[in-house]
Amino acid sequence: MDITTTHEVLGTLKAVYTIYALAIISLVGWFAYRVTQPPKSTKSFITPKVFYTYLGLLVLTGVGIHILTYNKIPWVAWELKKERIQPDRTIEIVAKNHKYILPEVKPIVIQCGEKVKFNVKSEDLTYGFGLFRKDNSMVFQMQVVPKHDNVILWQFSEPGVYDIISTEYSGPKGTWMKVENAVRVESCYKKVAMKEQ
Repeated sequence: MDITTTHEVLGTLKAVYTIYALAIISLVGWFAYRVTQPPKSTKSFITPKVFYTYLGLLVLTGVGIHILTYNKIPWVAWELKKERIQPDRTIEIVAKNHKYILPEVKPIVIQCGEKVKFNVKSEDLTYGFGLFRKDNSMVFQMQVVPKHDNVILWQFSEPGVYDIISTEYSGPKGTWMKVENAVRVESCYKKVAMKEQ
């Protein structure tokens, strides 16, 4: 079974969520229109019954999207099952004074298919921890809360060199929180699926 990459998922999710967002916006637009009409105006074909039926369909669609993505997007299952998945290695990273402190000389070399647990600890502020491709598309990200272990489990299926960038506002200095060429993924000849131990 192949690993689905974030690039592969992004195009489909853009379309799905755009349609879903437009449906929600139409509901908000209808509501805004109705509250601006005189109280005696009853010209709308959208009755409360139609309104609540539409609202219910939007809720069911939203829940359905998340159920379907759980089965399609592997990292959703990884996150839910991460306590049962034994990583091949753990990479400890510290964030403080608007800098990331890596555990070894960069780049951190990861083999394709290796299950890696990133544990990022902040010693002062709330930061973000995002891994980005060279085209600035994001592989993954998480919020890094001070004085806690902030863990994300990942299995790489794409070779390349990645940058670490803060994805959370932590003051003006946070704009420069970037480690270029921080991670290099090698030996991606075939895609492999993450298995539970």
